[in-house]
Amino acid sequence: MDFDPILFSRIQFAFTVSFHIIFPSLTIGLASWLAVVEGLWLKTGNQAYKDIYTLWVKIFAITFGMGVVSGVVMSYQFGTNWSAFSDRTGNVIGPLLAFEVLTAFFLEASFLGIMIFGWERVTAKMHFLSTITVAFGTVVSTFWIMAANSWMQTPSGYEISPEGIFHPLNWIDIIFNPSFPFRLLHMITGAYLATAFFVGGIGAFYLLKKRHLNQARIMFGMAMLMAIFVAPFQIFLGDLHGLNTFHHQPAKVAAIEGLWETEKGASLILFGWPDDTTEETKYALKIPKLTSLILTHNLNGEVKGLKEWQPDARPPVMLPFWSFRVMVGLGCLMALTGLMALWLYLRGRLFTPRWFQIWCVGMTPSGFIAVLSGWFVAEVGRQPYIVYGLMKTLEAVSPVLGQHVFISLLAFILVYSFIFGAGIYYIIKLIQKGPGPSRKEEIYGSHGLPTPPSVIAIERESHV
Repeated sequence: MDFDPILFSRIQFAFTVSFHIIFPSLTIGLASWLAVVEGLWLKTGNQAYKDIYTLWVKIFAITFGMGVVSGVVMSYQFGTNWSAFSDRTGNVIGPLLAFEVLTAFFLEASFLGIMIFGWERVTAKMHFLSTITVAFGTVVSTFWIMAANSWMQTPSGYEISPEGIFHPLNWIDIIFNPSFPFRLLHMITGAYLATAFFVGGIGAFYLLKKRHLNQARIMFGMAMLMAIFVAPFQIFLGDLHGLNTFHHQPAKVAAIEGLWETEKGASLILFGWPDDTTEETKYALKIPKLTSLILTHNLNGEVKGLKEWQPDARPPVMLPFWSFRVMVGLGCLMALTGLMALWLYLRGRLFTPRWFQIWCVGMTPSGFIAVLSGWFVAEVGRQPYIVYGLMKTLEAVSPVLGQHVFISLLAFILVYSFIFGAGIYYIIKLIQKGPGPSRKEEIYGSHGLPTPPSVIAIERESHV
């Protein structure tokens, strides 16, 4: 077996970052949603909102912890696997990551304890302020991480010394590089949608099982609001991001489109099989001129094909091509879910059709899959560069043996499976228990004593 250190270092980082990104996606969305839920509880006094908060703040704490642990592992890999990258770009990347810790992580970690343990120890307003602070911290954290990653995609505000070291010249240009605003908004909106469909799927599950109906309606209804309004907005943001990528990373766009020849009036390939060997996309199902219209706003606009670049300067095609279609397809299904929810709401049947509840349960992981697919497009499509157009990935790897990287990759897989498997198992147990009292406690009381008949009658009526 050829233990290529570059290949295994890339696989190892891809594994850890793919595992990691799921948890921040959930914490970004959950923190903001919990702030809204707690605000509604303070305004209305409805116990159902507090029950929902009590359940989901536990899930937030678990995912926050798992996100921190998996993120620390990634940081260490900059030194163990990518020391040449750290050496050359550390003057730029290092401060951006430090800003994230100083301005966001400490903020989140400080007020997270009040969110979890402060109900009886601080005032309601102070607790609400803590939730808002943590929600703000997750967005600030996203700001700095996306600034660092976007700089690697569209570097600006730097100079390179004769030794090949990157030095900052203008921090405003570095942070607000050309792709940063689009990628930041696309990531935050994607996290909100992923959280909404996760929460909505759980709410739909409770509705199907006729459990926790008051809380389930709130969870499901709020999730569908996000689907109605935010899913179309995310598609719009994705289009703007695509236009920016077409301008700054045309080779990535050519790989996404499976386009090999430069064309005027380029067709949109819905499906096909990109073949690097023959340099063509086989079995292509096309819509004439649509790619040119989307990217250039001209039916006969020119779109560069992959053959404009030498083979060693092209990104791999298969993974960006299919990942993009998974991401866009799921985005369209989310928007379709919003349209169905709006139609049902206008007919007064949002919470009753079982087929729609089953559909939403099936859509529960869709947001996370879309986020992962989007990152595959972004990172694989950037290849062969780690800093686009300036530093190739093969120049960034540490002088390590491939066998050692392979062994550590196996260790990561085993440890992640055990530790994070336990965390996910606990989240599932929390969801099974649900918000508020259990089904047995609803009927018999928290101490096993019979609940008055009138209460039982009301409870039964709510399930009819």
